[in-house]
Amino acid sequence: MDSTIPKHLGIIVDGNRRWAKEKGLPTLEGHKRGLDAIRTVIEAARKRHIKTLSIFCFSTENWHRSKEEVDYLMDLMEKAVNDFFKKFSGQNVKLRVIGQIERLPASIQKKIAEIEKETAGNEVMIVNLAMSYGGRVEIVEAFKNILKKGIKPDDITEEVIKDNLWTTDVDLIIRTGGEQRLSGFLIWQAAYSEILFVKKYWPDFSEADLDAALADYASRQRRFGK
Repeated sequence: MDSTIPKHLGIIVDGNRRWAKEKGLPTLEGHKRGLDAIRTVIEAARKRHIKTLSIFCFSTENWHRSKEEVDYLMDLMEKAVNDFFKKFSGQNVKLRVIGQIERLPASIQKKIAEIEKETAGNEVMIVNLAMSYGGRVEIVEAFKNILKKGIKPDDITEEVIKDNLWTTDVDLIIRTGGEQRLSGFLIWQAAYSEILFVKKYWPDFSEADLDAALADYASRQRRFGK
């Protein structure tokens, strides 16, 4: 595989609401356009042979937003699973949802289970949607799993912890919207990630922007402390 292409790309989608505000549009329209950008980037990443794409869509903290906004985001998620992600089966793409899935509405949980089962054997690319996700929550859940397996403290290694996380180490993380923080995204997996902060709001993030990010990544020297 081309070492200049990240095996695992993580994206923190940010700026939907600010995008809408600057254009004089309702906040919810920003989220709708954000979903369109997710569609574009998933397809672009598949064509560029990225093996794993993790998209931070909804954090554990986002539950504190207004009921109207949260309900709309849940409706968008359900629509995405129905209208778009079902297409993955024909594209040999595996869909996974990582996070506190049990907090999502029952109807979405059912559809997630269906599409995950339908795409489980697909091998071209894995798409992780981080929904109701928090990096600290992920680490807590990993240790719960380790304890359930009866693994003794002296036998807990970094590899054991990695095997119990929701996804693998991430090579490149892109955050749109101009903010320069990870907000708890893949905090274990990001230990040696390259990070790129983009000023552009997520709804405006295009295939060309992805190519620019990948070119930036290819120009970096990754030494992993050596």
